[in-house]
Amino acid sequence: MKIYTKTGDKGTTALFGGTRVPKHHIRIDSYGTVDELNSHIGLIRDQKIDSHYKDILINIQDKLFTVGAILATDPEKATLKNGKQRLNIPKINQYDIQLLEDEMDKMDAQLPPMTHFVLPGGHQTVSFCHIARTVCRRAERLASALYDLEPFQQDTLTYLNRLSDYLFVLARKLSQDLKAEEVKWIPKKED
Repeated sequence: MKIYTKTGDKGTTALFGGTRVPKHHIRIDSYGTVDELNSHIGLIRDQKIDSHYKDILINIQDKLFTVGAILATDPEKATLKNGKQRLNIPKINQYDIQLLEDEMDKMDAQLPPMTHFVLPGGHQTVSFCHIARTVCRRAERLASALYDLEPFQQDTLTYLNRLSDYLFVLARKLSQDLKAEEVKWIPKKED
């Protein structure tokens, strides 16, 4: 199978189901940002971190492919007129969301309470988490805008929201594990 198809040379691409849309369509921007997020998570996974975090990150990467598939599916082609599913697209479920919440609770129990906002940084691995977190927030904003136009499975939005929280808590936990300083943001008071 060749990687290049030449079908997108005129600025369009195909969704699951065959519908062609411009490459700047919000649906393409949404799942393209999820793909970008997945790459950033791979970068975190490539760092010297605990194997448990790596296992969770592999699970997240798998779920992000599911999110991408959901976002890349033309809703009109996804189901038949009788309501049955035409395309075999996996779903995000409550277990996927609960896993992120459980992992955050475990990490948070080992961290000092937050009293201030924290400046991103302190260690390269921690910075990678913060970059992934902000890309996740962008993916969530784009997916939310798409949802307003063409609704899809609601748990997909919930998953992206929870994932950005997870990445923040992971950044804090890795700061602790790597003995990196968390720099608190303390606004300067005007005289």
